Amino acid sequence: MATRIFARPRRQPIHSLIVRCCHWINAVAMIVMISSGWAIHNADPIAPFRFPDGIILGGGLIGGLQWHFAAMWVLAINGLIYLMYGIASGRLSRKLRPVSLRSALTDASAALRGQLSHADLSVYNGVQRLLYAGVIGLGILIVASGLAIWKPVQFGWLTWLFGDFDWARIVHFSAMTGIVLFVLVHVAMSLLVPRSLLAMIRGA
Repeated sequence: MATRIFARPRRQPIHSLIVRCCHWINAVAMIVMISSGWAIHNADPIAPFRFPDGIILGGGLIGGLQWHFAAMWVLAINGLIYLMYGIASGRLSRKLRPVSLRSALTDASAALRGQLSHADLSVYNGVQRLLYAGVIGLGILIVASGLAIWKPVQFGWLTWLFGDFDWARIVHFSAMTGIVLFVLVHVAMSLLVPRSLLAMIRGA
């Protein structure tokens, strides 16, 4: 008697392997960039405070710059791969559109009342769409202002667009602050919904 074997259909991953790899590489590179950037700030402050020595990387200006530039290339190349994949595959369009402040406020209100559903992690809510679109914009801004600071002669036109060298530094620092705030919210959301963290590790 012949037996029929039914294969269990494979579940589609919430995040593909390339997205997961890019996510974790970006996370490490971003931490290095931020902590080394704080060391650079301490050596030549643009704000009336210093970051504690225990959370900076590089120990001073020279060490901070070395770590900053090393992580810069990793972040730039990896970020470019992520954006190219997201655009080519249509993932960015599917995940982030439409971006709506009203939707974000509505979903944020629902989340505070404990009424926001997380049943389907493959679909971003309004808060996630706004935050992820915003951090991509901040990433582009921080790269542009970083180039204006790094090569103010070669990229003189870019430095001019930001006003001058000092204003480019202020924009760069402000964009970094925005990214740090995003990371804090992102980590908090992952802890509140542990399934989302597992999905970024194993795909589903």
